[in-house]
Amino acid sequence: MSKGKPSFGKRNKPVHKICRRCGNKSFHIQKGYCASCGFGRSSRIKTYRWQTKVKIGSVVVRSR
Repeated sequence: MSKGKPSFGKRNKPVHKICRRCGNKSFHIQKGYCASCGFGRSSRIKTYRWQTKVKIGSVVVRSR
């Protein structure tokens, strides 16, 4: 079985569709959850601590 150019022509099914909650094209159809916001897996929107930044005076500092 080949794993190069001919087999890549069969990859024509949609994997992700538009998420109802965040609007990104990140909702995985088979898994049933959004890779961007976590809809379908969690009731809370997916965030990480490293995403938030706090402005102290004129200096932008990452939150602890």
